[in-house]
Amino acid sequence: MSRVWCTGAARRAAALLLWAACALPATAGASPSETTPPELSHELAGGPGQHCVRSGETLLAIAARYGEPLARLLSDNALDARAPLRPGQCLRIDNPQVVPPGPADGILINLPQRMLFLRSAGQLVAAWPVAVGRPDWPTPLGRFRVAQLRRDPVWHVPLSIQEEMRREGKPVLSEVPSGPDNPLGHAWVGLDAPGYGIHGTNAPASIHSFRTHGCIRLDDDHATQLLQAVRLGTPVHIVYRSWLLAEPPGGQLWLQANPDPYRRGSAAASLRELRELAAREGLQARIDWPRAQALLQAPQGLAGRIDQPAGR
Repeated sequence: MSRVWCTGAARRAAALLLWAACALPATAGASPSETTPPELSHELAGGPGQHCVRSGETLLAIAARYGEPLARLLSDNALDARAPLRPGQCLRIDNPQVVPPGPADGILINLPQRMLFLRSAGQLVAAWPVAVGRPDWPTPLGRFRVAQLRRDPVWHVPLSIQEEMRREGKPVLSEVPSGPDNPLGHAWVGLDAPGYGIHGTNAPASIHSFRTHGCIRLDDDHATQLLQAVRLGTPVHIVYRSWLLAEPPGGQLWLQANPDPYRRGSAAASLRELRELAAREGLQARIDWPRAQALLQAPQGLAGRIDQPAGR
C-alpha cells in the first residue's frame, strides 16, 4: 500500500490584494464533478507513524496537525488529556486517509475529509489536514487556479468580519500586520475566486475543522511548503465527497466516512451509492457490509478496513 504523509517583510502591494480574504459568502464555483458517480480510489495516505513532541506543543495541536481525532490519539498512547507533554516524547500516530481520485497535477481539496492533496505528474507529493468553511460560511466547490503567491501577508480585515467581531464583543480590527498575530500565518496561496485562498495560521489547533470564513487553512509549516511547491496557474479542485472507497495494491478494501457539515447527503444515501460503486467494480462479495454500514453511520474521518476476513 502506498502511503504519503508530509510534515515538515510583508509588502504593501500584496496587502492590497488580500482585503477580501476569507470573507465572501460561498455562492460561486459549483463543480459539475459533484454530480458524477463516486469513483474507486487505489491509494492511501497517512497510516501508522510517530510524532516527537516539540516545545510548546499541545495534544490538540498535534491531533489537528495529523488529522487524527484527539480521542484516538489519547487512546492509542494511553494518555490523559490533562497530562503535560514532554519535549522529545514520541507519540504513536495512526491516521489513514483515502486519497480521492482526481487530476494528475495540482491541488485537490475534499471538504468533508478536511484534507488537501498535492500531486505532480501523477504522483502524490503531499497530504495535509486543513480547516475549511463553517456550515454557515461554506468553502466554494469547483475548479480554480492559483492566482496569488504571498509570503508574510498583511490581512486587511473585511467589513463582514469586522461586523462579526463587533457582534461578538471583540476588538474590531481593520488590519493585521504580518507576524505572530496574523491569522493568515506566513503564507498565502490565493485562488482566482476573489477573496478565497489557502493560507497558514497562528492557531494550529484549529486545523482539521469546519470553522473558517470559506478559506482553506493549513498548518503554517505545511502552508509554507505549499507556497514553495506550486506556481501561478496551478489547478485547484475543491470537491465534496462524504465517503471514499479504496482498493490499494495488496487487495485490501478501505472505506472512509467523513462528516457531512453542509448536509448534502445521508448515511442511507451513502450506503446506496457504495453498493452501486461496489457493483460496478465487482466488489460486492468482498465487502463486510455490516462493518461498512457501521462506518457510514458513525463517520470518523479516517479510513477503516471493510474487506471480508480471510476464510469467509
